[in-house]
Amino acid sequence: MKFELQHTDAKCHARAGLITTDHGEIETPIFMPVGTLGSVKGVHTREIKEDIKAQIILGNTYHLYLRPGLKILEQAGGLHKFNGWDKPILTDSGGFQVFSLSDNRKLTEEGCTFRSHIDGSKHIFTPENVVDTQRIIGADIIMALDECTPGTADYNYAKKSWERTQRWLVRGLKHFDETEPKYGYSQTFFPIVQGCTYKDLRQRSAEFIAEQGREGNAIGGLAVGEPAEVMYEMIEVVNEILPTDKPRYLMGVGTPVNILEGIERGVDMFDCVMPTRNGRNGMLFTKQGIMNMRNLKWANDFSPIEADGASYVDTAYSRAYLRHLFIAEELLALQIASIHNLAFYLWLVKEARKHILADDFSSWKASMVKQLSVRL
Repeated sequence: MKFELQHTDAKCHARAGLITTDHGEIETPIFMPVGTLGSVKGVHTREIKEDIKAQIILGNTYHLYLRPGLKILEQAGGLHKFNGWDKPILTDSGGFQVFSLSDNRKLTEEGCTFRSHIDGSKHIFTPENVVDTQRIIGADIIMALDECTPGTADYNYAKKSWERTQRWLVRGLKHFDETEPKYGYSQTFFPIVQGCTYKDLRQRSAEFIAEQGREGNAIGGLAVGEPAEVMYEMIEVVNEILPTDKPRYLMGVGTPVNILEGIERGVDMFDCVMPTRNGRNGMLFTKQGIMNMRNLKWANDFSPIEADGASYVDTAYSRAYLRHLFIAEELLALQIASIHNLAFYLWLVKEARKHILADDFSSWKASMVKQLSVRL
């Protein structure tokens, strides 16, 4: 993987760059639709490419490891062949999912023992075998095993967690460097900055990770219960240290406003389930604000979903029609809403890139933030 930093806004830390992988290029800043089980929920691969115009999607190691399982993925020739997606894929190591199973997992120096949420079977993730698992999945960018510390953790717990994550990282890096990709294209390994909401832990973690000299770096353990302003502060602390010539990936974040705030602070890559999860529940994100499509006010509103008929949505559907589909519990409602929200997120980061290149990102962002949180 290669990264070219093409421009930094003259008035803030927002950046425009280009990531090149063996499966294609990614213009940053970028949002990655989440395809947890190898599928972006409710959305066809063709729609991800042609309507949403995604440049990269995310898969989850924990879920893919359990279903369909590594044997089938390897027989298929990796996830790209299995799901028909021929552009880049990033895989989360599964750490967040495993550590959210607080009643069904046990942490040790070796790794994390857990029980499947599907059938209760016992498994272990180690820094080494999650590398092997992601090799088999075949992602272009793979992540280190880490503990995602709750945002409310006390200092002693956060420190012990970060120290163990760092020791795991050393083992994971060593194993990655000693192994080879399985399917004839290169793979890249991202370390993850942890440290909860404690400035000194975040600084030490970022310094250690910067020293590893990998092709890219991630920021984890945010948007997990801490106030948004604390999250932004931690991003600033970390990005003062992480190298500027490597992409920075803020994991699991977030709302459109969160993404713009992250971009302004120098983040390049984002992912979140919010566009599809909220969409399936009737919440749509638009340039004018947030719409609850179950509200009666849309029942006879025959205007396009996006008020100005923006080109990133299918304007064949009116607000009234989409509300009808939700009230009638038609599956098409979930599909339309998911496509709209994902396309909006991709439009948002594309617009952000334009304004970074024009050196007016901050002023544009300020006007966008005012609108994006409005409840229509």
